[in-house]
Amino acid sequence: MDLKNGSVVTESILQGFSAGWGLQIVFFVTFSLIYGATVLGNALIMVTVTCSSTLHSPMYFLLGNLSCLDMCLSTVTTPKMIRDLLTEHKTISVWGCMAQMFFMHLFGEMALLIAMAIDRYVAICKPLHYKTIMSHRVLIGFLLLSWVIGLIHTTSQMVFTVGLPFCGPSVLDSFFCDLPLVIKLACTETYILELLVVVNSGLLSLICFILLLISYVVMLVTIWQHSSSASSKALSTLSAHITVVTLFFGPAIFIYAFPFNSYSVDKFLSMFYSIITPLLNPLIYTLRNQEMKAAIKRLSTYKNIVSKYLNNINFLKYENP
Repeated sequence: MDLKNGSVVTESILQGFSAGWGLQIVFFVTFSLIYGATVLGNALIMVTVTCSSTLHSPMYFLLGNLSCLDMCLSTVTTPKMIRDLLTEHKTISVWGCMAQMFFMHLFGEMALLIAMAIDRYVAICKPLHYKTIMSHRVLIGFLLLSWVIGLIHTTSQMVFTVGLPFCGPSVLDSFFCDLPLVIKLACTETYILELLVVVNSGLLSLICFILLLISYVVMLVTIWQHSSSASSKALSTLSAHITVVTLFFGPAIFIYAFPFNSYSVDKFLSMFYSIITPLLNPLIYTLRNQEMKAAIKRLSTYKNIVSKYLNNINFLKYENP
């Protein structure tokens, strides 16, 4: 990436944390635990959904894929951030920066959250046609469409960002690379690209969030009109969906709808969006879902039984060589 004086920018400096070493060690331990819990929690949901015969329904199929995206999104930024907490010079290469931005937007959950909302709408508002509408073929279509939309979304922004000329000093006041901050470093007019980011990420997030809220209001009204034990279960599931949608779209709208104003809170919202939310999602769906908790308990019991069985076999082998 050429500068005006002919030199080349090879790396950027990340200034997300400017605290002393003692506090950075505390952050290192904290974020290491958060990342470990994120990977374990989302992996547990994926394994439970795959192995449990009681969770082979469209809702849990989509939930398992959401956990996969959460784990991937957290892995794009968190390991690098944790490593930087132990180094004095917190830098990232230009192409490492581009890779972070590409995969962050590729692993966005927007399309999948919309698919999950459609699934709940059909289950609540058209229960008699649920199995017909939400067939295996439709679920695979939703999954493929979410990946295609993610790829188009990130490619449409990155194809213009990669060719930008950047001017030093290349300093980012964040924990990782993101489009609004990186575009600010370009030594050329970026108004069109800024507008593209606002429309492609901010405005799109806002419109999707409003439409999702409207659909959830319709579902809540339908549940209220049919009060029963099944409705109580549907309300619990729906409240988990609404919480996750708000946690995802809230920071995204604030960061990308008004991305080029100087808000010091932006980097903390970015951290929440990419690090904390992937941890909260499995907690929300697990703690508020009795079927998921029961399936995890059965899976744990089965694991203990298999472990004891294998230990007995090994014991017999040593007793009877």
